[in-house]
This record gives sequence, C-alpha cells and structure tokens, in this order.
Amino acid sequence: MTCDANGICVGKGNILMLNVLLSRLQQRHRTMEYPDGPAPPLPERFAGKPLVTKGACPDGCSQCVEACPTRALSHTEEIRIDLGRCLFCRECAGACPKQSIRFSDEYRMATGCREDLVCGGGPEQSERILQAKAKRLFGRSLKLRQVSAGGCNACEADTNVLGTVGWDLGRFGIQFVASPRHADGLLVTGPVSENMRLGLLKTYEAVPGPKVVIAVGACAISGGPYIDHEEVHNGAGGLIPVDLYIPGCPPHPLTILDGLLRFIGRI
Repeated sequence: MTCDANGICVGKGNILMLNVLLSRLQQRHRTMEYPDGPAPPLPERFAGKPLVTKGACPDGCSQCVEACPTRALSHTEEIRIDLGRCLFCRECAGACPKQSIRFSDEYRMATGCREDLVCGGGPEQSERILQAKAKRLFGRSLKLRQVSAGGCNACEADTNVLGTVGWDLGRFGIQFVASPRHADGLLVTGPVSENMRLGLLKTYEAVPGPKVVIAVGACAISGGPYIDHEEVHNGAGGLIPVDLYIPGCPPHPLTILDGLLRFIGRI
C-alpha cells in the first residue's frame, strides 16, 4: 500500500491497472481500418486465389493434375481448380512446365455455393453468398458456435486471430459463443472425423432455428488432405447443410473476415 501527496492510499493492484491503462492510451488505436479503409498488408508468401492462363495447355499435359495431393485439379479442354479441395501448396504451379498456374494475392474467395469454388470462386460470385437470407434472419449481427471437427488447429488459430485487438471481430456484431443454444449457427473446421460426427450432429441440433453453417478451410469443405479416408466424412457438407464456404489451408484471417462480412451484408 502506498499513499500519494494528498494522503490517498492506493493498492499495488490499482497502480498496476493504472499503468496498464496508461500504456494502452499511449499505444493509441490499433484496430485496422478495414473494411472502411484499405485491407491490411498480406505476407509476401501469401497464396491467394489461383489463376490459370486460358488456352495454355492444348496438348493435354497433366503434370499439374498429377502433382496435386488432393485431386483439386482436372484437365479436359481447360485446367479447372476446385478451391474447396485446394491446399494452396503451389505444387501444381511448380509442376507446370509452361507456368500456366500462379497464385495471386486475391483473398476474397468465400462463396455460398459449393459449385462456385470450382475454377475460381471469389468476388464475381459474391452475390451468391446468401446475403439476403443472412440479413433477413440475423440483421447485422451473428453469434457462432465454433466446432473443431478433427482439424489440425490451423484454421482454428486463424479464426481466433479475429478476436484480437487488431481485427476486433466483435465490432461487426459477430461473436463466438460458448453454447450452441445461444448461437445463430455453427462455424465448422476440420474434416469431420468419425469420432466427431455425432458431436457435430448434436451441436447442430442444439442450435435453435433458423440457423446457418459456415465451413472454414479445405478440411471442412472437402476433407482436405484426409479426403476419402475411412475415418473422416470429407467435411461438413455430407452431414449438415452448409451456407457459406471459406476455402484455404488454412484460410488467411482476412479471407475469413471478408467472407463473414459479405455473408451478413456488411460489405
């Protein structure tokens, strides 16, 4: 216990709290301006939406298809990439002798239609992210229960980043809640292992209707690197209806945030 010049005694705990508040004031505002301002800078090695040069492989070369570990690529007349299966590992780009595939810095890849993830996805399909449904049901807020259905924790980690002071997901009315009974929907990560199948189904049933499901990451969309393994269910879509797909392995926090904001009509 210490006393100031006026004889007012202040405990050590109060002094520590005052120091914390003073330091926070000196740091000033740290939350990013996005979406009202520019998006935060992406890392140099960021792998965004893949771009394919049209007509670059008329001879039927399939080296990129063979290099893909999740069979995300197909090649008939043109190369097609399923972003729901893509791990963004760049193996296809490295295998292509003509360098017809490159990964851009485009982070906007979320969509409300699974088919839109094939050969593109992104802002040109943004009108299909079911904004009308989300706005009609939930207005401008969204409470989510996160379900880790056997994932490696990478998607979970990038989702948790959104709760930090720099991103501040709560300022948009989007929050993660502890109980599915308090949620508007589920945010699912992981390939849905057999051990998590019943847990996911019960959690979904516990969410009061109307409700939404958001699949985050390649595992939750298609099974990711575990696709077709006997102990996984190739994502959430085969068990419960999915309303929003956010591809990536893992998706960058900006990709997740952009998808959520488009979903509730904030962008």
